[in-house]
Amino acid sequence: MKFSIIKQSFPVDMETFEEIKQLCEDAGKIDRTSYYTVMKLNASTSYNTKGFFVLAYDDEQDQLIGAASASDLIGLNTYEWSLVVSPMYRQIGIGTALFKVLHEGLYERGAEGELALAPDNETYGKRFLEKFGFKYSFSEATFETGAEMMTMPDGIFIRRYTDLDKDALVEIFIDAFGDLREEALELIEYNTTTEGRNLWVATFEGNVAGTITTTKEGEVQWVTALAVHPDLQGKGIGTALLNWAKDFTLRNGEKIVMLDVEVENERALSLYEKAGFMKSMQVDFFVYSSRR
Repeated sequence: MKFSIIKQSFPVDMETFEEIKQLCEDAGKIDRTSYYTVMKLNASTSYNTKGFFVLAYDDEQDQLIGAASASDLIGLNTYEWSLVVSPMYRQIGIGTALFKVLHEGLYERGAEGELALAPDNETYGKRFLEKFGFKYSFSEATFETGAEMMTMPDGIFIRRYTDLDKDALVEIFIDAFGDLREEALELIEYNTTTEGRNLWVATFEGNVAGTITTTKEGEVQWVTALAVHPDLQGKGIGTALLNWAKDFTLRNGEKIVMLDVEVENERALSLYEKAGFMKSMQVDFFVYSSRR
């Protein structure tokens, strides 16, 4: 058999997108998992996401048999990556070849960090990562709900971010995520200058009380950077922001709201479930360790 491997930067053309989508669907049926999400396929057609694919083809069959995806989703030069190989081709080194070319691509782009992803119910990928010195770090669950018209509670107002909100949001991000001031400012900059992203601010009694970011990917609005001021938690602000995301999604013409959350964050999990979100999948994250 003769194989070829190529790299292709985002955004990919629709023919390539459909090939990768079909590979993910075919492998997912056998492995009983969703590779579509973990491979970040929605982001791969956007001009606003830095990333690339590594694609392996069986030249004799003119067929895509493996793919690796690496994406810098928050613009900080840290890449999340995953790969999938057709089950028929898993014992002949295709995964290893994809892995090597993927890391060539990360080096070429000056990546400052990487996280490897694998669906929690998929054992082949985990064994593969462990073989190359990666160790489990944490897990994230993906939650989703439908877009719907919502009514905002009295006293809480939600609007687009303005520069006058900067200091208040920096304080909120530092408390919520443990960010440094510079990291919080970078996050605000990214979420206000990237096409398709909207940074929202909630006010309560005239003060900045919380924030949320929505990001359009196809028919989905992804929710990120949800945070509430520590002195104003328990007043329904987080729920109001999530309901705003549902309402905005409906008015903007999308159908689904999705978000990721670390599975150990029990407080956030409870909030999302109360707001009508349901868990759709879980992804395990791995970091490289020189100790095996």
